[in-house]
Amino acid sequence: MIALLILIGFVFLIGGAEILVRGASGLAQSFRLSKVLIGLTVVSFGTSAPEFAVSLQSGFAGQPDILMGNVIGSNIANILLILGLTSIFVPLIVHESLIRMDVPIMIGLSGLLYLLILDGQLVRLESALLAILLIAYLGLLFWMNKKGSGASVDLNQAAEQEQETPIWKDLLFIGVGLIGLVLGARWLVAGAVDVAEYFGVSELIIGITIVAIGTSLPELATSIVAATRGEKDIAVGNVVGSNIMNILIVLGVSGAILPVDIPIQASSIRIDLPFMLLVAICCFPVMLGGFTIHRWEGMLLFGWFVAFIVYSVLSVKSPDAAASMEFWTYRVAGPLTLLAIFGGGFINYWLDRKAKASAQ
Repeated sequence: MIALLILIGFVFLIGGAEILVRGASGLAQSFRLSKVLIGLTVVSFGTSAPEFAVSLQSGFAGQPDILMGNVIGSNIANILLILGLTSIFVPLIVHESLIRMDVPIMIGLSGLLYLLILDGQLVRLESALLAILLIAYLGLLFWMNKKGSGASVDLNQAAEQEQETPIWKDLLFIGVGLIGLVLGARWLVAGAVDVAEYFGVSELIIGITIVAIGTSLPELATSIVAATRGEKDIAVGNVVGSNIMNILIVLGVSGAILPVDIPIQASSIRIDLPFMLLVAICCFPVMLGGFTIHRWEGMLLFGWFVAFIVYSVLSVKSPDAAASMEFWTYRVAGPLTLLAIFGGGFINYWLDRKAKASAQ
């Protein structure tokens, strides 16, 4: 029954992602909105719904470790798993507006969250601050779209495409797609948590690994479907927007609603949150290099996701092996990876600028 539940959840995820991308693309064309904006708002908000639902449920059920682990693990998985795996299939083009505004905002919010939890908890007042920042962020997005600062739909290209679908049909697609995503993620997580609890894994590890991966599957499905359909702005904007929404909605809104403060484990302060912040920072050079996430960068990101999951499991099952892995990561693998990412990113950026200058 658990295997059947996971299978049905996967089917709902893929179907929901396909319908959601189709509706979001149609809505962008109908309203002449930037597809980046749609990816950062409608799609990322919808694909963050599983995290929000799981966090509220675990918070009211007295399982705050799952709540915090879900957000940390999802934000790590969004970049390392989703951008990594998607760019292995299809190298992703990054719109310049993401580099100028949204990626720095994602990095800034990750740093702010780390500062807020250094005292070992996220109090309701701090969650309310994040919720207020959500309103400011959404207002900024729509203001910039109105000014025309973001990427807009090419009206000539739109005219050459098929006739626009009615708005009500686009909204229906989005609604049905979101329902499929939420139900699919819920059934997948329910089956995965049952399996994890059977093997006696802690709630924090369940939140960081099983629940985080399960609730990130909508983003993964949506990004892969969007990329293969040629909607690469939605694919990348979805990941960046989802990370921002996870902090502002899942921790901000749900934290303000919950009747208690959210405690933070020492291991999260020492390892998990700094790693989440570092992963967010690495997005900048990766995306800046020719405004493209190349296949080799995708393989590097995905490799670090596998390493993170292995470390999370070893930290519970074999602390000595986890300590050894941590040592080699800090001394060898980590510095070499940062050198490759930052060096490769800026070299690709310089080559891209040189090529554009020569073309002119």
